[in-house]
Amino acid sequence: MVKQIFVNLPVKDLNKTIEFFTRLGFRFNPQFTDENATCMIISKDIFAMLLVEKFFKTFTPKEIADAKNSTEVLLALSVGSRKEVDEMVNKALKAGGKEPRASQDHGWMYGRSFEDINGHIWEVFHMDESKMPEEMKNKK
Repeated sequence: MVKQIFVNLPVKDLNKTIEFFTRLGFRFNPQFTDENATCMIISKDIFAMLLVEKFFKTFTPKEIADAKNSTEVLLALSVGSRKEVDEMVNKALKAGGKEPRASQDHGWMYGRSFEDINGHIWEVFHMDESKMPEEMKNKK
């Protein structure tokens, strides 16, 4: 069984990227941080490895997607409340991020997204399963 996940993302400027995510309240593991990469702690078992593009390229023979012009992945983060959704996205916007689409409110699930300074899209959402429509609950 998988115990942790490390999502690897290419970045253009590591210091500016660390500064951006620090402003959102994220912390970094110094054991896995140097001039080529940092390990951003998302939760106890979820991490984002932010790798300078030149270093990222050593892990793949494929071209690196330009996240500002195409999307390879959407990163979704579940938070504890609608207020936390708005707080995180608003912090991202103040730190230089962009909001690529309007918020989505389904009553039982609320979400917004932000594009970080490297073009990666982060979906931030809160889901209240007690308000989930019955037809969805019965699919379990």
